[in-house]
This record gives sequence, structure tokens and C-alpha cells, in this order.
Amino acid sequence: MSIDTLVAGATLPALEIPPISRTTLALFAGASGDHNPIHIDLDVARSAGLDDVFSHGMLSMAYLARLLTDLVPQERIRSYKVRFASITPVHGQPTCTATVASVADVDGERLATLDLQVSLADGTTTLVGEATVALD
Repeated sequence: MSIDTLVAGATLPALEIPPISRTTLALFAGASGDHNPIHIDLDVARSAGLDDVFSHGMLSMAYLARLLTDLVPQERIRSYKVRFASITPVHGQPTCTATVASVADVDGERLATLDLQVSLADGTTTLVGEATVALD
């Protein structure tokens, strides 16, 4: 899909992520500096009443940002905000989606506002957000 042809209501190609593995969680903990044991230590997760560890919310946010940078270069992202709605369990398989909410000319730039979402195969929405990107 060409960014030149984006119109309100258009759905962008989804970004399907492989299931989240323990290795992915450990690598993200190292890369991000977020070593909260709830994400990597099964005993800690169980002591908190959970069946297993779960993904960092910021990992889902990073995947969603990758969806954006697959569409436009990073320097064209004008705003990006999210709200965490649910956890992504280990072995969960996130899918990132974006729908064009609007396209408008603002201060000499053609901007698209995108409604963003990350959901799991069972339909659980884990993250919702919005981004504004410059199209040209």
C-alpha cells in the first residue's frame, strides 16, 4: 500500500509477530534495562498469582512502532501514544494493526492520523493507541 494513496478508513497491512518466547523476554529485558522479574522469573510470576511470566508492555509498544516505521521513515512520525489494555502472556502471538482515522493538510504537511491496536490470536486487545505521521 502506498502512503500517497491513504484515505480515511483504509486498513494498513498488519504486522504479525511470532509467539513471544522466554528468550525474547530475556533479550528485551537486557536491551531495555527493564529487569522486572515478573517478566522473566516463573517463581515470581506464580507468587503474584499468575500462571506464568508475561511480556513487557513496552515490547508491544515497540512492535507497534515497527508497524509505523514500516510505513514511513521515523522522522515522519509526529506523535505516538498508547494505552496498555491487557497483558501479553509468554507464547502469546501479537498482531499489530492500524486504520487511517483521517488525512488532512496541517501547516503545509499532509498528515494521517492512525488508530493503532495490538491484539492476540484469541481476540484480546493488549494495547490501543494513536499516531500522526507525515505522508510527504
